[in-house]
Amino acid sequence: MMIASAFLLLEGAEMVRGKTQMRRIENATSRQVTFSKRRSGLLKKAFELSVLCDAEVALIIFSPRGKLCEFASSSMQETIERYKRHTKTKPTEQNMQHLKTEAANMVKKIEILQDLRRKLLGEGLGSCTLEELQQIEQQLERSVSNVRARKTQVFKEQIDRLQEKEKILAAENAKLYEKCVMQPWKGSKEQKENIPYNESSPNSDVETDLFIGPPEGRTKSNLQRANPMPCIYEL
Repeated sequence: MMIASAFLLLEGAEMVRGKTQMRRIENATSRQVTFSKRRSGLLKKAFELSVLCDAEVALIIFSPRGKLCEFASSSMQETIERYKRHTKTKPTEQNMQHLKTEAANMVKKIEILQDLRRKLLGEGLGSCTLEELQQIEQQLERSVSNVRARKTQVFKEQIDRLQEKEKILAAENAKLYEKCVMQPWKGSKEQKENIPYNESSPNSDVETDLFIGPPEGRTKSNLQRANPMPCIYEL
């Protein structure tokens, strides 16, 4: 594309001059003047390239303010479509080849891992050399060490959780005990009504004597106590 060629031409021109530094121009007026000059020069170079070399050139420029400026030796749309077809076909082939290579490498890695897994399980050890067997043994020892370390960590975490739960329960128990000690018992209305209550009059007599004999004698004695007669003394 002409865009890349244009950048190369500009960089070559600046290297020859060796005066202008490649950085953004801070002054807005100077920046606009430089843009206009460079744009005209770039359009001129694009036209000369298309005529002298019979090249298909398409140039698209957007100014800092967003204004479009373009040049096409034939048709801008046709050149863009041609560019799309070119970039679409080439990367697709490259991507397919890359994917095939990645797939082949992945298959090899899977085979190696599966073979290692079988050997770690104690299968297919007949073809292993002494060095390979030592490596497998070391790997198993590391695996066992990791399992034991993880097991110890899990036990410790469980103990910490249980201790924390014990502290919480102890604190709640202390609060409940303090609440029961400081506050009197207040039963519900139904509980109070179920408490037995003696409705006897304070003036009523309670029979506490033990009587032995027929009921008539006990009844007479009771009547005498209820209505005591005054004593009569003979003179």
